[in-house]
Amino acid sequence: MVHLRKIPFLAFLIVLGACSSGVLGKKVNEPFMGNAYESNNRFWRGTGKGNSSQDNIARSKADLDAKAQLAGQVNTTMKQVADQYLSDTGNERAADIADKFQSLVRQTMNTNIADLRKIGEKKFYNEKTKEYTVFMAYEIKKNAMLRFMKKQAKVDQTIDERQRAVIEEIIDEEIKRLEAEGDE
Repeated sequence: MVHLRKIPFLAFLIVLGACSSGVLGKKVNEPFMGNAYESNNRFWRGTGKGNSSQDNIARSKADLDAKAQLAGQVNTTMKQVADQYLSDTGNERAADIADKFQSLVRQTMNTNIADLRKIGEKKFYNEKTKEYTVFMAYEIKKNAMLRFMKKQAKVDQTIDERQRAVIEEIIDEEIKRLEAEGDE
């Protein structure tokens, strides 16, 4: 008969045994992992991986994967910034402005961004599977992206003057916040 005090110890031993048996498999270190490839207060960063029997297709998949990751981060961040700004200001047309702002973010991400920088690319070929694997890493400087968005807002015909002013104010506030963080 097992004493009740020994149950937690036995459970710990079972968990320890399961972990050491390699249920998850061997840890793999892929290129472009770690702090240098993660977003921070100055950069949005994205990494991608692509596999194919053709190297150009593997490269395209990695490129698309990395850019999609970046776009998701930018979109999420901008949505949070807009929501925070609009809730703080108590703007009565907040929903309409938020929709226009999100549309601007999507439109900006669909254009070629001048400050998109490739910070790494590695290609591997597996003789056994006859397959290429490409890893790619990109970064966008946040301040440059925000300034680009501000320019886009000025030429966007779907945004009226009041909305444009609010969107520019949101972007200016975020630029100031980022610059303040950079000085610390």
